[in-house]
Amino acid sequence: MSLDKLKLSKRLQTSMKDLGYFTAKEFQLKSLSRIVGGHSVIGIAPEGAGKTTTYVLGVLMRLKYTHDEAPKVLILAPNDEKIKEIVDSFFAISQNRELHIMGLKSSGSMEEEIEDLVRGVDIVVATPSRARAVYLKLGLNLNRIQTFIIDDAEEIVKQGMQTNVRELAQSCGDVQYLAFSTVDHDKLHLMIDDFMPFATKVEVDELSEDTLDTQDLILYQVPNFTTKINLLNDFMRDQEVFDKVVVFVNSRLTAHNLLKRLHVGKGEAAIYRPFFHDDAGIDEIRDFLEIAECRILLVANEGTTEIDLSNIPFIIHFEIPEESEVFVSHILKTPDSEALAITFATDIELPALRKIEQSIGKKIPVMPLPDDLIIYRPTDGPKEKEKIDETQGGAFHKKKESNSKTYNYGSGLKAKMTKKNKKR
Repeated sequence: MSLDKLKLSKRLQTSMKDLGYFTAKEFQLKSLSRIVGGHSVIGIAPEGAGKTTTYVLGVLMRLKYTHDEAPKVLILAPNDEKIKEIVDSFFAISQNRELHIMGLKSSGSMEEEIEDLVRGVDIVVATPSRARAVYLKLGLNLNRIQTFIIDDAEEIVKQGMQTNVRELAQSCGDVQYLAFSTVDHDKLHLMIDDFMPFATKVEVDELSEDTLDTQDLILYQVPNFTTKINLLNDFMRDQEVFDKVVVFVNSRLTAHNLLKRLHVGKGEAAIYRPFFHDDAGIDEIRDFLEIAECRILLVANEGTTEIDLSNIPFIIHFEIPEESEVFVSHILKTPDSEALAITFATDIELPALRKIEQSIGKKIPVMPLPDDLIIYRPTDGPKEKEKIDETQGGAFHKKKESNSKTYNYGSGLKAKMTKKNKKR
C-alpha cells in the first residue's frame, strides 16, 4: 500500500522515503490515524510489523515544539538496547537534531540525568524501573505528559516491571495511552486495564508468504509450569492412544525433574541421553521404539542435535525452544512420518510462539483445556474435600471414578489421535 495512505506531512513523507520506506504496513494503516486522533490504542502485531515506527510518526505529527521544562511524552521500554533504538528512530524520522528527546540509562548514577531533565525535554524514553526511580527523586515531572507509551510490553511483563508501569501511568492523569506488544494475553491486561480500560485494540498477523508443510499442530495455553505437568499427566493416562510420545523440554535438569513428576508406571518413561546417571535413560530413538513398555521419552533441546522422529505418532513441546528453528525442525512433515504435534505454552512463552508461527506461515490452532484439568494457582491450597496422593507429588489430585476415563479431547481430536496411533 502506498505511503500516501498514511496522510503524513510532506516533511515526514520525504523523510520516510529518504530512509527507504515507500509502502505502508498493514499495522500502520490500521492504527496511525487513531494515534494521531488522540485515541488510546493497544497494538498487537509481530516483530517487523512497524509498531515503533508507527508511534514515532504519531508522536511527531501531534507534538508541538516548545521550551517547556516538563516532558510531553513518556515512552517505557524494557532495556537500554530498545531505548537507543527508539531515540535513534525519532532523530532519523524527524531529521531534527534539535528535537529534545532523552533516553535514560537503566542503571547507574541519576544526578546528571536529573540535571538534563530539569533543563527541559519533550520526550523521555526509559525502562519502567528507571523512570519510577527518577520520578521518586522528583527528577521526572509527569504533570504535562500528553502521551504515555509502552513498547515491547510483553518483555516488560516478562521482566516483572508491571507495578512500575501502573504507578507511573496513574501518576500521569488523563492522557493518551499507547501499548504495543507481539501478543495479547492475560498478564498484559493485568498491567494495563486499570488505566486504559476503553482503549481500541488493533491487531494484525503478518505471516510468512511461504507456508511450511508441517505435522498437524495444536496448542494448549496454560497459566503456569505446574498446570503443564497436570495436563501432561492427564494425557498420559490414556495409554491406548499415547503409546509412543516424545516430549521436548529445554534443559536436562527440566527433563530430570519432569521424570519424577510423571504419574506412570516403572519403565514407562525415560530420558534421552540423561545427564544424571540414576535417571532411566535411552541413548537411541530406535531403542525407544523397540522397548514396548517404554512409551514416553523426554528429550532436552539442550545439547541435542538432530533427532529422527520418524514413526513417532505424538510430539509434545512441553516448553518452547529458545531458537524457533529447533521447534520447526521437530514439526516438519517428511514422507515417512505423520504425527500430531502438541504444544503447551504459558503467556510468557507466547511471544516466542508467535515468531514460530511467522516462520511456518500459519497459526497454530488453540484447543480448550480439558474440563477436569486441575489449574494450579500458587495462592491456593488444596480444597478441604480434595485428597492429595502424596506418593505422586504435590501436583497430583486423584480423579473421581466417574471422570477417570474422561479426557475431554473432543470427539474430532480423539478420532485424529487414535487414527495416528493405528497408522503406526
